[in-house]
Amino acid sequence: MSLFGTTSGFGTSGTSMFGSTSTDNHNPMKDIEVTSSPDDSIGCLSFSPPTLPGNFLIAGSWANDVRCWEVQDSGQTIPKAQQMHTGPVLDVCWSDDGSKVFTASCDKTAKMWDLNSNQAIQIAQHDAPVKTVHWIKAPNYSCVMTGSWDKTLKFWDTRSSNPMMVLQLPERCYCADVIYPMAVVATAERGLIVYQLENQPSEFRRIESPLKHQHRCVAIFKDKQNKPTGFALGSIEGRVAIHYINPPNPAKDNFTFKCHRSNGTNTSAPQDIYAVNGIAFHPVHGTLATVGSDGRFSFWDKDARTKLKTSEQLDQPIAACCFNHNGNIFAYASSYDWSKGHEFYNPQKKNYIFLRNAAEELKPRNKK
Repeated sequence: MSLFGTTSGFGTSGTSMFGSTSTDNHNPMKDIEVTSSPDDSIGCLSFSPPTLPGNFLIAGSWANDVRCWEVQDSGQTIPKAQQMHTGPVLDVCWSDDGSKVFTASCDKTAKMWDLNSNQAIQIAQHDAPVKTVHWIKAPNYSCVMTGSWDKTLKFWDTRSSNPMMVLQLPERCYCADVIYPMAVVATAERGLIVYQLENQPSEFRRIESPLKHQHRCVAIFKDKQNKPTGFALGSIEGRVAIHYINPPNPAKDNFTFKCHRSNGTNTSAPQDIYAVNGIAFHPVHGTLATVGSDGRFSFWDKDARTKLKTSEQLDQPIAACCFNHNGNIFAYASSYDWSKGHEFYNPQKKNYIFLRNAAEELKPRNKK
């Protein structure tokens, strides 16, 4: 049995060395602190696939580095390896066999990091920063998909320096997700495109955005048969849209909900509204987590349309989140997300990655 979130020994002892006082709220949920966290804002997190024994966590940061930790059942984290780009790292993902990690950077490249040899080689090139990177494993091909601010989506065979395919986007790529055979890409100017990946990638449908403000994050969800069936899209306006690709009743089945706002959501008082920085679906229960610039994470049941939990407020934004392959661990990164610009950046402030036991809190509501 994993001890995540249950031991008092983790995340509580040891905080005093960081000047912990009664007002210190960098870890109000008393979650497990990952050791040796990055020295600048953390932009992305990803856990290893189920093909690897154990749990390994990857994080990319604005210090241009990518780090890997082993996460033990006790909650202890062991730094394993690190690689560098020449610009901030905006996205990370794993190959399906867990032997490689792919990284996307502001240096206009994506790299493939072989964890066994600890070698990283460039596998992709764009004309602007690379915002997203995803591994696609199809029955008849495998490739890496990169989305960039140069308004292209490129597909790469890792053995070739030229892309297998280039698809034009209407605008800069802001966020994307892939669960074969579906990909979804959200762009600047509220563009939203679904791709089908069978045989070869092709545009399936352009969707009018259900949100009125800038897209920030997107995550595909699956149905009970484990097939990708829709996606959740988050915006800078503290709102998430749940959108099914082919729902029986679009007007009824698709909906949006408010989140990451001050004063609750059912009040007439003025509200502070924060960006939704990340969305992750629980791999077993299908419930979801959102994290925001308000420094909180929330857990939701989209089918019951209800909130399961909201965290206490951390003393800085939560910039990214992810679940491990069996949904027992929820990882979230506490660091400045630049949502208030340069004047609010405090280089003295430490960045944290926290691990929380997610096995119970993400169970759907009222399932008898």
